[in-house]
Amino acid sequence: MDPADRHRRRQRTLAILGAALLLVGIGLGTYGLFRGPGTPPATDPQSAPPGPSATANPSTATGGGEPQPLPVTADPEAFARSVATALFTWSTTGGHGPSDYAQPLLDVADDDEANALAADIRSYLPTTEAWAQLTTYQTRQWLTVQTTVVPDAWATAVAQAAHGQLPPGAVAYTITGTRHRAGTWGTQPVETSRPAAFTVFLTCPPPAPEFTAGPCRLLRLSQLDHPLH
Repeated sequence: MDPADRHRRRQRTLAILGAALLLVGIGLGTYGLFRGPGTPPATDPQSAPPGPSATANPSTATGGGEPQPLPVTADPEAFARSVATALFTWSTTGGHGPSDYAQPLLDVADDDEANALAADIRSYLPTTEAWAQLTTYQTRQWLTVQTTVVPDAWATAVAQAAHGQLPPGAVAYTITGTRHRAGTWGTQPVETSRPAAFTVFLTCPPPAPEFTAGPCRLLRLSQLDHPLH
């Protein structure tokens, strides 16, 4: 890609995220799903492994497993759902670490946003220290997706964008669902769950006269529980 074209593309990508930021007043990127070692606040259910207050003997605990590549698709909604699933699905029991589960998401990153996206993804995954602690509880996690919608704020951003300001095929999907976490406390199997909401920013280039539609690429992630509406 010509350097000038690459620069213009990056400027358009930054404009799309900046427009959403100005419209809804949220920050994209980091959110501490895990706070690392130490004693988390008692009111923060995301920081702690399953404990005695969790539901005992879960019957639907699945989650975890091998990190899987995301399917190649030009369908933006299907791509957003696959991103959501990959982002929340991990297990401390299979010998993999946070970076292993992050890699499939980075493999579908837009080249210009890869570094920023890596920081976004890290905020959804345990730190290395927290992972070691969670391993002692054989913790697994997964997401049940409930809704996948293009938020009104995104439609407003598109309507107000100048011609050529947004990259071709750019779109945002706000996803709501339930994050499940299962493990063991002592010898007792337990499970916890909590609502989750976030926005996936992606681009699926439309077909050109000589080409088919390009595969979708991941741009950025909103803060967890601070999605576009």
